[in-house]
Amino acid sequence: MKKIFGTLAIVIGAFILGIILFNSTFYTVGVNESALIIRLGKISGIESNPGMHFHSPFIESVTKVYTGDVLYDIPVSDVITSDKKSMIADNYVVWSVNDATKYYQTLGAIRGRAEERIEAAVYNAAKNTISSMTQDEIIAARGNTLTEMITSASNSDISQYGIIIELAEIKALDLPDDNKEAVYERMISERNNIAAGYTAKGESDAQKIRNETDKQVSILTANAEKEAAKLVAEGEAEYMRILSDAYNDEGKAQFYNFLRGLDSLAALSGQNKTVILDKNSEFAKILYGEQ
Repeated sequence: MKKIFGTLAIVIGAFILGIILFNSTFYTVGVNESALIIRLGKISGIESNPGMHFHSPFIESVTKVYTGDVLYDIPVSDVITSDKKSMIADNYVVWSVNDATKYYQTLGAIRGRAEERIEAAVYNAAKNTISSMTQDEIIAARGNTLTEMITSASNSDISQYGIIIELAEIKALDLPDDNKEAVYERMISERNNIAAGYTAKGESDAQKIRNETDKQVSILTANAEKEAAKLVAEGEAEYMRILSDAYNDEGKAQFYNFLRGLDSLAALSGQNKTVILDKNSEFAKILYGEQ
């Protein structure tokens, strides 16, 4: 019985030793991960290919570093603009390890230490960027412009740790409560002034268009009246020419005068009308039967 227990203990011990030996010999690397091979406290190699890998047992250890993107929310901080206005900045960053060796050597590959450095770097970048601008300039630059400025400044301080800040963005940039009302009133007043300027310019442009339209209408009307008068004159001239051609001999002229005389006498028809005529007038000649 003792022999059986002794054999079982040996088997279990061998199994446990095998597990320890296996774990000390093989390691796995995941996606977005780098494994640092540490030999006697120094980095002897680095493995970034996902899968199972081998290292020397007992004299080498493995430290894994996550190299994917990490989101870190930075605590709210106060910043001062160049025109001495206080603002409250609430930032967040997206960072990653781009040099696992440097990350291990400077920070021991400890995320908490890394985020302490990131927090300080982003705060200094935001403070320096905002302090170089007026409040109005900051409000105008909110969005991509301000984000790019702070991200670039942050990376200049953090690159020594093998870290890159992909994005350092202000998710909220607000005024202290005691300043909000005055600033909002000033912004409203400025926007009203801008709107009034646009309105005045629009009315001025509209009046110019109306004046130009009235001018063009006057020109077109004058040209039309001129052309109409010209056509009337040409028509009257043509009418007179036709009449002249029609009565261009003595017989036609006498006939025309006779008809005009009859028309005139017809207009004088009626009672109690007296007409005094020269004896040589066409009317007299008609009345006396000389024509």
